[in-house]
Amino acid sequence: MRTDVSVRPPTAATRPPKAAMLVAQRIMRDVVADRHKPGDLLLPEKTMLERYRTGRGTLREALRLLEFQGVISLKPGPGGGPVLQDPDASHLASTLILLMQLKDAPFRSVVEVRSAMEPMISRLAAERMAEDALAELGGTIDRMRASIADPEEFLDANKRFHDIIAWSSGNPLFGYIVDSLLDIMDGTMVGIDYPVPRRVAILEAHERIHQALAAHDPAAAEERMREHIDAYVRYVKRTYPEVLDQVIRWDRLV
Repeated sequence: MRTDVSVRPPTAATRPPKAAMLVAQRIMRDVVADRHKPGDLLLPEKTMLERYRTGRGTLREALRLLEFQGVISLKPGPGGGPVLQDPDASHLASTLILLMQLKDAPFRSVVEVRSAMEPMISRLAAERMAEDALAELGGTIDRMRASIADPEEFLDANKRFHDIIAWSSGNPLFGYIVDSLLDIMDGTMVGIDYPVPRRVAILEAHERIHQALAAHDPAAAEERMREHIDAYVRYVKRTYPEVLDQVIRWDRLV
């Protein structure tokens, strides 16, 4: 007997979205259409039930999906309800690291992404960076200089330096990707350490990058960032070669 392949059960790729996901998507379409801002209280449950014509269980699952993504928080008590948030990249970071672990992707993968992206990001930032962002970038360099003997404070300022440049590219996708990778890009999560001479070299590289960005020189900004990342790669290969093949575990993300 001939089997009609058109009635095969849906695969993971073709299975229709769950009802809760569809409701969550409708909520977000309305949030955008109504021009809500972070901190705004969204519609109460009773109104949402009527607007989206769904059951209480489905609506609450939809809200939990949005809460898990950091898009909303649920304010308890009378007058409470879903409150729109300005989500950071922590949720993306968690997902990326989990997926990398499942694929046995080593730290080398992060190094390659960084080498490919950050020079181009710096080029864009040189064209688009606002003066207040340049001032904040200079502030991170001052922090690094003042904390050269304090590795934790130094690396925190180092992360902020790269974060500012990524968001100043004018492309929010670059901002979110770099922001999500900041906690693993420097390699401290997998045991890489930076003695004082290396910190001094990082500081000097940041100063050169800042000068190119302040001059709004895209070619120089791209080249100096590439030199900075290449120096980082050489340092890791020379000092911690075994780390490049180490898989980053999801449970290391804090």
